Amino acid sequence: MSKKIYLDHAATTPVLPEAADAMRPYMTDIFGNPSSLHSFGQEARRALDGARDAAARILGADASEIYFTSGGTESDNLALIGVTEALAEKGNHIITTAIEHHAVLETCEYLRTRGVEVTCLPVDEYGLVDPTEVEKAITDKTVLVSVMHANNEIGTIEPIAEISKIAREQGIAFHTDAVQTVGHIPVNVDELGVDLLSLAAHKFYGPKGVGALYVRRGTRISPIIHGGAQERDRRAGTENVPGVVGLAEALEISQANVEERAREETDLRDYLIRELTARITDIRLNGHPTKRLPNNVNIVIEYVEGESTLLMLDMVGVAVSTGSACSAGAIEPSHVLRAIGLPLQVAQSSLRFSLGRSTTKEDLDYVLQQLPPIVARLRSLSPLVR
Repeated sequence: MSKKIYLDHAATTPVLPEAADAMRPYMTDIFGNPSSLHSFGQEARRALDGARDAAARILGADASEIYFTSGGTESDNLALIGVTEALAEKGNHIITTAIEHHAVLETCEYLRTRGVEVTCLPVDEYGLVDPTEVEKAITDKTVLVSVMHANNEIGTIEPIAEISKIAREQGIAFHTDAVQTVGHIPVNVDELGVDLLSLAAHKFYGPKGVGALYVRRGTRISPIIHGGAQERDRRAGTENVPGVVGLAEALEISQANVEERAREETDLRDYLIRELTARITDIRLNGHPTKRLPNNVNIVIEYVEGESTLLMLDMVGVAVSTGSACSAGAIEPSHVLRAIGLPLQVAQSSLRFSLGRSTTKEDLDYVLQQLPPIVARLRSLSPLVR
């Protein structure tokens, strides 16, 4: 197998060489603990502060509003648990949607066991949440609304500014999981109107195991990791200085030409959608046709199983993902695809292609050459095809 084409950038991205180079000194020479008062520690502290300044500038925030974490999952947990605990005397109700990442949905399930009421709003056939439904769901006990900026599976971009305005007018904290958008489309916390925003470095060509949570000044939030006074008493534990440096470097590079790269990826995305629908019958696009991430193509190819298609593509050197997950030996369809109304069998026929910085038209042409015969072969074996 000579070809190796990676089209799963929504899952993770390779670390940019510049980010890896920026990190390296902080793993060997500049190794001090940033909480230490001696010169070794203070050199590390300066790197930490510089990275915080950079992340804040790119997001349109103040450096004091950026808290470094271990990634998007921890950031989501800190936002949801931290706010509900801090505002427990005000109320015990939060609002979210049916298509959130498991880092939000599973945290909501945990909060239910702690007496928190959770309203999980439906979405339409494109995966869009209706802002009026958010407004209707608000009660006098609501303390937090959490709606993701863009969905990681189907790519739909939500009307965050409109929803945050509703929350703000009611004096309710608003959180968005922006793990899939930061570094890929312009993200400004004031333009979005959010009080809390989660991000993860490995989604925009930074290292794994490091992320951040933006917390607007004045937003009440309690720590969920207890210990030292790091991150201004909101996230205990020695900071991952190399990771944070890599996060900031990758974010600066990704943001430098974000609009131009988004246009290029959109052109490639739309080319792939057009050609797939022209070359394969009984195919449909999941998610909104235009209000979607520039690098996301999520499709259903009817009468074939997504897992089988994925494995056969992998055999010819193409890496993609599917909307199903193998759990305890059973194929479970994506909760996102079920939420947009796909029947069980159809939901198990999905594939997600997520493009990246290195993706070329030639890569997509190779996919378009390989996929139709794979589909034809699988359909010839399917009892669903007459």
